[in-house]
Amino acid sequence: MQTLNQDIKDRTFKPVYLLYGEEAYLKKNYKTRLREAVTAGDSMNYNYYEGKGININEIIGLSDTMPFFADKRLLLLEDTGFFKGGSGSEEMAAYIEQIPESTCIVFVESEVDKRSKLYKAVKKYGYPAELSHQAPGQLARWAAGILSKNGKKITGRTMEYFLSKAGEDMENISSELEKLICYTMGREVVTEEDVDAICTTQVTNKIFDMITAIAGRQTRKAMDLYEDLLTLKEPPMRILFLIARQFNQILQVKELMAAGMEKGTIASKLKLQPFVAGKIMLQAKTFSKTQILSYVNLCVETEEGVKTGKLQDRLAVELLITNQY
Repeated sequence: MQTLNQDIKDRTFKPVYLLYGEEAYLKKNYKTRLREAVTAGDSMNYNYYEGKGININEIIGLSDTMPFFADKRLLLLEDTGFFKGGSGSEEMAAYIEQIPESTCIVFVESEVDKRSKLYKAVKKYGYPAELSHQAPGQLARWAAGILSKNGKKITGRTMEYFLSKAGEDMENISSELEKLICYTMGREVVTEEDVDAICTTQVTNKIFDMITAIAGRQTRKAMDLYEDLLTLKEPPMRILFLIARQFNQILQVKELMAAGMEKGTIASKLKLQPFVAGKIMLQAKTFSKTQILSYVNLCVETEEGVKTGKLQDRLAVELLITNQY
């Protein structure tokens, strides 16, 4: 990201950029910033294409056309499929070396194969930027910066608590921050009570509560949480995936605790918010290692049962939650 920021700041652009990765907020942000920086608001020398089946000859023709009363022409191509071997990828890879100095091409992609010729061409002649979910510390600083610009203060502990509810998706965090800023209008300090009052609990938090209920043998509560997730249109197999991921995290935390590591070290090693690491440490204490491994294996067996047609997905997750296999 440092390269992107520097290029935008200096207005010195490479012939081609690739924005990809799981963090949609950052892709959208850099897509907008690059467009504004390259075109300076000029729409005459800007062309946008989206989706598969783009006419590669049309793209090359536009790219070779000199900009009209401007230094640069910008071509923005989104979700083309070129980087997964889609039609036109070979031709585009060959063309990358020949992009005129007066043209800048920006790709914004959901799926990228780093072994493809096109990816390697972008890496050689331009800049591929992988925009992944940010580390907890980076998210906390970014969120605190947004609050500060709006005249708000927040303690480190409250920020941890907020992020544990809001999750790691920056788009969602931004939305939740807007709600908090409006809710605390007239007050400077954001509290945990404000977070509880206004912020929506993410699916992963409900999974966490579900496993806490399982550990406490509160089967009814665990099933109620499962029903809540189904009502929110969460697919049973995604719920199973999140349960499996949570038990794997509990197993990792338990092993690190056994090695004598403290909360801060565990959080850093597993890239978790310290607040979240602390909660998982409490969960890890309620299960023996044998019990955790049993649930991890049960998740694998459940997934296999659904995929082989032996079990219906919704019933399979119910059986897992109630441990009635």
